[in-house]
Amino acid sequence: MEHKKIVITGGSRGIGEALALKFAKQGAHVAILAKTVDPHPKLKGTILTVAEKIIHEGGHAYPMQLDIRDDEAIGPAIDRVAEMMDGIDILINNASAISLTNTESTSVKKFDLMFDINVRGTFLMTRACLPYLRKGNNPHILTLSPPLNVQSKWFENHVAYTISKYNMSLLTLGWAEEFREYAIAANALWPATLIGTAAIENMPGGDQLVKMTRKPAIIADAAQIILQKKSTEFTGNFVIDEEILQANGCTDFEKYNTTPGLTPAPDIFL
Repeated sequence: MEHKKIVITGGSRGIGEALALKFAKQGAHVAILAKTVDPHPKLKGTILTVAEKIIHEGGHAYPMQLDIRDDEAIGPAIDRVAEMMDGIDILINNASAISLTNTESTSVKKFDLMFDINVRGTFLMTRACLPYLRKGNNPHILTLSPPLNVQSKWFENHVAYTISKYNMSLLTLGWAEEFREYAIAANALWPATLIGTAAIENMPGGDQLVKMTRKPAIIADAAQIILQKKSTEFTGNFVIDEEILQANGCTDFEKYNTTPGLTPAPDIFL
């Protein structure tokens, strides 16, 4: 991952921050694209605090304020970071919105937010990065979305959220074939268990639920393995963090537990 040029959406905290710091340790150039510049009362971290940590870890930081719902701002932002980093090798579509609500309880605002960020934002970010990825070194698109499974149990409790995430997975399938001629890999990554992020903490009962999670570092470690693979050989895959780590010799998953000795809860899509 050394000296790779990486764009991460939603990188001001949680999984995005863990990814950024993982790659920073290998000297990577990391562009953090997220909305948060000023501290939020309920959410830890900003693009500026993460940038400081990236530099501290030995990486090169390029914080860029961006709302990926703003289609007019995406192109100029990507052009700017590509200019500063002298290209883009990797795009990580990490930004996501979640509302685990049934149909009646999902407001129009929440519905639009999930589809504008999860589906439209992921599409527009990838579209904007494509000209640079074509010229990239072992180029990869990695999207944080679940394996496709159309059993009704994955839809019944939160159909809008499920469909928004599955659309990200469908984009991954499409891009794996569409971009094969450019040697750009497109893969999806998803956790085997709940991950301790602000999204979990801010749910009803989240203070207890977060104890039954794994640290975001497990996603970063799994992502590193994927992104080191040859883009011409590893594409169109739905990867589970635990499985790829096991396949690469990891046997100690206890180190990832948020609460030592407490078995983490399985993810809602597995």
